[in-house]
Amino acid sequence: MSGTISEATLSEFDRDTSVRLRRPGVHDACLSPGWAIGHALNGGYLLATVARALGETLPHPDPFTITAHYLSATTHGPAVIRSETVRTGRTLSTGSASLLQTGADGQETERIRVLASYGDLDTVEGDVRTSAEPPAMPPRERCFSTKDNPAGPDAGPEMGKRLDLRLDPATCGWAVGAPSGRGEMRAWFGLADGRDADPLSLLMAVDALPPTAFELGLSGWVPTVELTVHVRARPAPGPLRISVTTVNLAGGFLEEDVEIWDSAGRLVTQSRQLARAS
Repeated sequence: MSGTISEATLSEFDRDTSVRLRRPGVHDACLSPGWAIGHALNGGYLLATVARALGETLPHPDPFTITAHYLSATTHGPAVIRSETVRTGRTLSTGSASLLQTGADGQETERIRVLASYGDLDTVEGDVRTSAEPPAMPPRERCFSTKDNPAGPDAGPEMGKRLDLRLDPATCGWAVGAPSGRGEMRAWFGLADGRDADPLSLLMAVDALPPTAFELGLSGWVPTVELTVHVRARPAPGPLRISVTTVNLAGGFLEEDVEIWDSAGRLVTQSRQLARAS
């Protein structure tokens, strides 16, 4: 979906991740401040924006696997995405992309570098053999939303206003000063405007929950160093269940493993990121 579609027909997520073709392999974007976490934009939102441009460059429509390295903090405003086709096959095509911003000195700075393989999720068929199970969670109405924040519904990050996020109470001890010490975070997830999930929004969703570092007793910024996402299926309409776990915090770095389950009980996305605990 490109920036040429009327903005009146777009959801907030589609509008804020839209790109406009300048010439083959080069897209312009205007990054929205609505997806900020503190002073920087959310890594999942940025990945979805780059993925949209890369999907317009490659012949296949859907990201199957995508890896991003975050080189410097990205701010809202103009950005350019430069994409390149690396290889094209019958079922998969591979490409690379970089998101850059121009500073006050007129020089471009690379913010994110991505390598991805795209295919067509509508052609994915066959038996599902898995030992994975959806996370056990209370019903959505018994989970915590932004209105339950002890500091008030507007106390959270700007990005939270764009999400319908319902956190499992068992992973919310950090919010009342009593972290569990377990590297776990679970939530029901949707977009606040009711837009159903698709492969691009899944790239944002893997990075949308509070960091597991909070339940480990840390409270600082947890910037992403590297993020890899595998999209396994096109999600069914309805709310998603997201589970995030961390088993190793060492040397100031931690991993977050994410599983996303759709309303039909299918594992539709997996991801791992390396983040720095500050």
